Amino acid sequence: MDDITNLILKSIFVDNMVYTYFLGMCSYLAVSKKLTTANGLGIAVIFVLTFTAPLNWLIQENILKEGALVKYFGEQYATVNLDFLQLLMFIAVIASFVQLVEMIIEKFSPALYGSLGIFLPLIAVNCSILGGSLFMVQRDFNLQEATAFGFGSGLGFYLAIIALAAIREKLKYSHVPDGLKGLGITMLLTGLMGLAFKTFIGMTL
Repeated sequence: MDDITNLILKSIFVDNMVYTYFLGMCSYLAVSKKLTTANGLGIAVIFVLTFTAPLNWLIQENILKEGALVKYFGEQYATVNLDFLQLLMFIAVIASFVQLVEMIIEKFSPALYGSLGIFLPLIAVNCSILGGSLFMVQRDFNLQEATAFGFGSGLGFYLAIIALAAIREKLKYSHVPDGLKGLGITMLLTGLMGLAFKTFIGMTL
């Protein structure tokens, strides 16, 4: 249990998708102007990552991995390797869940749906979500670890975008030098928060 908790904490703070790997930066920068929209997108990312990581793990282990088809079709398929379909399958699963999230938000929160705009369907090609599934395979996680990693990565993205949105709302009432207004101060804040998150390296429970 401690290993799973440490994996979640590590994926939130140390291996944060935004601050460590700079994945999902387009939606992170564009949707973090308002706290309400950042909150909605962050929750959607948590949902999609938590469910797609274990689903993609099951697909990888039971269909795509070399020798996975033996259990279904016999020993003559022991050398069959479908890893070349990995990106296609992972994106298909992610896109399906994004469509589900989009329909739920449109049904229950039309205002949030309108605020998120094009960035909601773009979750399907958000590199932080695809990166979660690819890292899961690369690090050879089991199903429980893949689920924990997906949840932690989503929570890390949520924490990052919420923190930036809260600061950017305050910046509207602050005196920012002309040369740093807009994207300049945003990137500077992102770098500083990335350094702050790195202080958690080495911490375990």
